[in-house]
Amino acid sequence: MNGAAKPKLLFVHGIGGPRDPREELGTWKRALAGGARAADLAADISALTMDWMADCSFAYYGDLFADGEPQSAVGPDDLDDEEAAIVLGLLAEFLEEEAGRPENQDNRALARVRAQLAPDGRPQGAGGAARHAWAIATAVAALPGVAQVARWSSARDVLGTLSQPARYLRRKGEDAQGTTLDARIRDRVLRCLDPARPTVVVGHSLGSVVAFEALASYDGPVPLLVTIGSPIATSGFVWPLLVPRPPATPRRVDRWLDFWDGDDVVVPRRKLADLVRPNERGVKPEPERLDSRLWWAHGATSYLGRAEVAGPVVRTLSALSAASVSSAASVSSTASVSPAASNASAETDASAETAPPAGS
Repeated sequence: MNGAAKPKLLFVHGIGGPRDPREELGTWKRALAGGARAADLAADISALTMDWMADCSFAYYGDLFADGEPQSAVGPDDLDDEEAAIVLGLLAEFLEEEAGRPENQDNRALARVRAQLAPDGRPQGAGGAARHAWAIATAVAALPGVAQVARWSSARDVLGTLSQPARYLRRKGEDAQGTTLDARIRDRVLRCLDPARPTVVVGHSLGSVVAFEALASYDGPVPLLVTIGSPIATSGFVWPLLVPRPPATPRRVDRWLDFWDGDDVVVPRRKLADLVRPNERGVKPEPERLDSRLWWAHGATSYLGRAEVAGPVVRTLSALSAASVSSAASVSSTASVSPAASNASAETDASAETAPPAGS
């Protein structure tokens, strides 16, 4: 690692409709600054928000999904059967997680919807999976309690939330150059990185999946990877579709912190630390549970505003920044030695080497 290189901080967002990357970057930085204050790191806030500590960037890829359409504009005809199958798998795991919550033990409506998810063995024909996904999404949106927790008010909301990870994991959607959608999304992340500079990467929700896969092929230093609200461990239709396989901590990641909120409906019960293989240096995800008690605990800024999340990020960047400044000062000091002084020093050294010993 080049000690003189100024560090970078890269945010990778999750699902959602079109957004202004500059505004999002400012929002995420302010949330992180709030978390830094909660972690008793108020002295570092100005350096963080003004980019003195690190150059901050926001890897935006939302426009690649829907060509400017809002996230909720997903109807029964907008998914092919392969994408619909992934959506149904994600819904099945989500409903299984919800059924395991104490408050849903006697939820008969939830039990009926889960039963409807099971295939009946009859061939569905072309478009059958998409129609089934729409029917299940409609039923899920009407579930008391469950739909409100996930902030779903309609079938379009349900499919809008799940269609983006489904399209990413499908590994298709080639452009004119034959590049798949998921590869184009990872390229957006990789273009924000600089192999000559240490980068702290923070990935939220689907962004944690994208960051994980992008870093697998990245050869620059990553002192810290932070995943928040990550669905990577979702057993049905995320974990089995990850690449490369078997999933392991990216080679250049020095530390991986995985934060999950106990009330986050997106995060599965299975934890990354139990699944991901260590890299060559033994680095594995370090899980930490948070308990925000929020009605909607999945938001990126909710995570970033926590001292537990912001503390390690800001401390790592501060240490990297200090090392960069120290190295730059050392280089500057060396370069400031005048040629005359250098020549005089060299002549003195030469004289010392050729002078006869005292008393000879």
